[in-house]
Amino acid sequence: MKWILGSILVLACAMVADAQAPVRDAKAEKSMLIALENAWNQAQIHRDGEALSRLIADKFVYTDWDGTLLNKAQFITGSKDPSVDTTLVANNDVDVHFYPGFAIVTGAYHAKGTNRGKPFDHYGRFTDTWISSDGQWQCVASHTNLTKKPAAR
Repeated sequence: MKWILGSILVLACAMVADAQAPVRDAKAEKSMLIALENAWNQAQIHRDGEALSRLIADKFVYTDWDGTLLNKAQFITGSKDPSVDTTLVANNDVDVHFYPGFAIVTGAYHAKGTNRGKPFDHYGRFTDTWISSDGQWQCVASHTNLTKKPAAR
């Protein structure tokens, strides 16, 4: 009998705690994540490693369209490479899927510029996984793939 009363008390406390948890404004959170994705694009265009470092988690994993895997340090180093001049990164068809403590952002992208003097013009899709910790979002995983293959040169 005591364990039943104890169980009921624990369950009641959990329900009260859950009811008092802050209610997430899904529309505002979606807008925030889309803004963070756009900030990421601008950081890549401007080779801003500090901005990228704030956006991505320490245990970040990136899977590029060609199958290359990068960690946070490698991704940031690559984004600052002076031989790559990215002039455009634009997202569209962006959607955000929320789960407890994390969100998955999907969308299409267009990236344009030069890599070691050779032009690139990529169209693709991306999937980014963001976690929320202490009210801050950071990306823990990102994957891109091409939907339009680059022209042979």
